[in-house]
Amino acid sequence: MQAPFGRAEIETILPHREPFLLIDEVVEFEPGKRVVARRLVREDEWYFPGHFPGRPVMPGVLIVEAMAQTGAVAVLAQEENRGKIAYFAGIDDCRFKRIVEPGDELELTCEIDRIRGPIGRGRAEARVGGELAARATLTFAVER
Repeated sequence: MQAPFGRAEIETILPHREPFLLIDEVVEFEPGKRVVARRLVREDEWYFPGHFPGRPVMPGVLIVEAMAQTGAVAVLAQEENRGKIAYFAGIDDCRFKRIVEPGDELELTCEIDRIRGPIGRGRAEARVGGELAARATLTFAVER
């Protein structure tokens, strides 16, 4: 598979589905190494009515989840991991630098640092218009 590709192809790699599939398109793709994805944050997102009424803000945990799904594309696209699930095993050095709101387009990057057996780690960032919104080091465990 070659980038760019959209949701139909993403769904062949990830087990996530609406309303919890948080990436719309993959624009750069190196299986097992690096993925860059995008997410358009729409006004009708399911979480905005409650987060926050009158001041919609994308929850930080969902930004982290979008970064993790981006990394999961890199890991689960590898032949030995096809059809499996990658679970969170840790989130380190997570920082939020900018509010994400309706109309923003997240550019999500995850670079896989290492994979040893079923455990791996990646450095992830979320940016809006080139400005850092969030970053974290994500540890994952691929089901056996």
